[in-house]
Amino acid sequence: MQALRELKQSTTQTRLSGLKFENGSVWANQSRSAARDRVLDMGLPHKRDEYWKFSDPASLVDMSVKPAALLETDETAVFGEIDRLKVVFVDGVFDADASDPLEMENLEILRLSDVFNHDIHWAKDLYGVLEARGQSPVERPLAALNTAFATDGIVIRATGQVSKPINLIYHHKNKQSDAILHHVVKVEEGAELTILETGPAAARFNKVMEADIADSGKFHHVRAQGRDHERRAITGMFARLGTKSSFKSFTLTANGVLTRNECVIELTGDDAIAHVAGAAVGDGNDFHHDDTIFITHDAVNCESRQVFKKVLRNGAVGVFQGKILVKEGAQKTDGYQISQSLLLDGDSQFLAKPELEIYADDVICSHGSTSGAIDEEALFYLRSRGIETAKATDLLTLAFLAEALDEIEDEALADDLRFRLESWLARRSS
Repeated sequence: MQALRELKQSTTQTRLSGLKFENGSVWANQSRSAARDRVLDMGLPHKRDEYWKFSDPASLVDMSVKPAALLETDETAVFGEIDRLKVVFVDGVFDADASDPLEMENLEILRLSDVFNHDIHWAKDLYGVLEARGQSPVERPLAALNTAFATDGIVIRATGQVSKPINLIYHHKNKQSDAILHHVVKVEEGAELTILETGPAAARFNKVMEADIADSGKFHHVRAQGRDHERRAITGMFARLGTKSSFKSFTLTANGVLTRNECVIELTGDDAIAHVAGAAVGDGNDFHHDDTIFITHDAVNCESRQVFKKVLRNGAVGVFQGKILVKEGAQKTDGYQISQSLLLDGDSQFLAKPELEIYADDVICSHGSTSGAIDEEALFYLRSRGIETAKATDLLTLAFLAEALDEIEDEALADDLRFRLESWLARRSS
């Protein structure tokens, strides 16, 4: 253990030496300094760490960035037909010219760097706060690294029902870009907000979003991670829910050498609801996708759902690590967790670690994890109706992913992502 700690500390010192600490207002400097201290105390992750044993973090912590080829495509943009407010980043830098005006009724949006220069701003009570709370009982040093050294991002506050989604669009144009973005979201009491995220972002991408949902607030999050084959990404979502609030997040991932999406949610108010779902499709032995989820029930009569589906072929690897923690006094908890993989060949792998930790007695909690191949009887039935094998396989694959996609409330958003999945499967079939 001592040798591992020394190795991690050496790696951490080396990585931090290549990052620039940006000065701002007093509170911003204090928040970033505290995060840097957390990183130094924990050390950056290593494959021998318990929650990294299925995914090697080396390429996420190295000083150098492995180049990622740029994907040229003539496809229409994801959510391109949706009426939305566009906020564009290019290799981790805000692009004002490509973005829409950052203004809308019931909404306040500012660039993170501008907020850092304000001596008084509501973000000082949130920036790095939810991330720091999410470090226990499982350490998440790459999120702390993000808080300390984020170079850009946005700060959003919804004060009422926001009429259309905010689309964070991430373009990747530099083969060796290394982007660190941090977003802060505050949904006030009774307000409702939808955030969309699209695009590959960078060759290496570290992104954190902290979301605080007040009583009776509603937050919807739908993300489509870019199709670039060689990108690497670590993302962290840290959310805190008040009484009768709602948090719903869905992620679609296609391609990518390494993607790890972490989600840490606290239900701190009674009657709150948190749903986290994801669909991942991977082709090839250079595809590795990891969903790591931790939901804490710390209030009465709350509901949580985790629904994750992965379709893997030609040596692709999928990982799911999900936990439901029910604290003492969190009675009438309803916690549901399911993780499933569809392996389209014998070379792919699905590695799962579902967990329940319960300290209340009046609860309904369940978890399940399965891995299997295409249903041969269903495939035979479709083929007997004149559907060719490749098309029949695609139809069964889409049916397998349907439960995760059903977690998206907005049907127009769900339809767009179904179309993207159909296109992805069609390209692989051809």
